[in-house]
Amino acid sequence: MINPDLIPKTILFVKEKLENAEGGHDWFHIERVYKNTLLIAKNEACNTAVVQLGALLHDIADSKFHNGDETVGPRVAREFLESENVDEEIIEHVVNIIENISYKGGNFEKKFSSIELNVVQDADRLDAIGAIGIARTFNYGGFKNRTLYDPEIAPKSSMSKEEYKKNDSPTLNHFYEKLLLLKDKMNTQTGKQIAQERHRYMEGFLAQFYAEWEGEK
Repeated sequence: MINPDLIPKTILFVKEKLENAEGGHDWFHIERVYKNTLLIAKNEACNTAVVQLGALLHDIADSKFHNGDETVGPRVAREFLESENVDEEIIEHVVNIIENISYKGGNFEKKFSSIELNVVQDADRLDAIGAIGIARTFNYGGFKNRTLYDPEIAPKSSMSKEEYKKNDSPTLNHFYEKLLLLKDKMNTQTGKQIAQERHRYMEGFLAQFYAEWEGEK
């Protein structure tokens, strides 16, 4: 059991911390992941408190915006939860979710597993695909001043975690390096079902993009 005020307090904390965050990793991203989490959790035997806290705190300090430091997010989350006198077992579980949720090139071997991690990870990945996934991808590409597309630069089909973190290829390559791969990496049945439709939407977008690029439409 957790204090009934904990979730509202966590929401306020996250909103404050991410007030000036990049558009694809701001409070609205967290809110969407939170909603996806609640939707997926309905069909899974999981700890509701853990998935809610995991969703709300999973990007509290994304390493991309902290010089690649992956320790900041877990530390900030732990400090907040400890200040709210949350049970250590729950804190440890939430921290493990934060440490193991990211894609990191697709070759990252999770050091922790739980149904709660599966639920939050699917919820986060759903926000990376479909219409919003497309919008977030180009928003981040603009934030990093990356080229939209360069036919001469092929996507990298396999990258180590470090290569993935340092990758600065054109924004469209990200679809092939991550987004189009997520459909087959979903953990839950609900996540898989939603991902199918969002995946098809991205395929349609890419077909239209290439047609326009070539002056065919």
